[in-house]
Amino acid sequence: MTVFMTGKYSTGQGDACSRAVSRGLVLVHSCPRALSPHLEWALTAVFGNEVRLGWCDQVISPGSVRAEIVWTGETGTGARLASALLAFSQVRFEVTEDGIPGRDGERFAATPDLGLFRANIGPFGDIMVHEERLRAAIAAALVSGSSLVDGVSRLIGSPWDDELEPFRSAHEGSTVRLLHEVV
Repeated sequence: MTVFMTGKYSTGQGDACSRAVSRGLVLVHSCPRALSPHLEWALTAVFGNEVRLGWCDQVISPGSVRAEIVWTGETGTGARLASALLAFSQVRFEVTEDGIPGRDGERFAATPDLGLFRANIGPFGDIMVHEERLRAAIAAALVSGSSLVDGVSRLIGSPWDDELEPFRSAHEGSTVRLLHEVV
């Protein structure tokens, strides 16, 4: 079951961008059942409101549960959510934050084996890779003899997508669908 959350907004002084309203999605693909209350407490600290998730069994990971949150909050909430969830190394998750005028969106994905992935997301949902990151991948491939294709694949998050895809597909009855491969 999808939970809808609205974070508390800062009333302090700050630039307009830091107080802009953003929205996004949290997909907890798998979380050991025993950690689920702790994860809710961590999310409560980010949102400033009590979080009670509608946990469902994760059929491809016995003993694990999954949940979804559609959220609204201040710009930067996506990064704060990903940071809070990253403390739970056994949890597989994705966090998105939609872009707003003057600011790209963001996507975070984490798995126990791969750690955290972060990317800027353009206005049409594409992962945006900055020039300096491409130059670094080219240089690394030249120096180490590794594959440039593998380097670019990591830059766009393919290993995380490959690991998370079975968990995405196992979300029977999910009300939220991510478009992760558009042709």
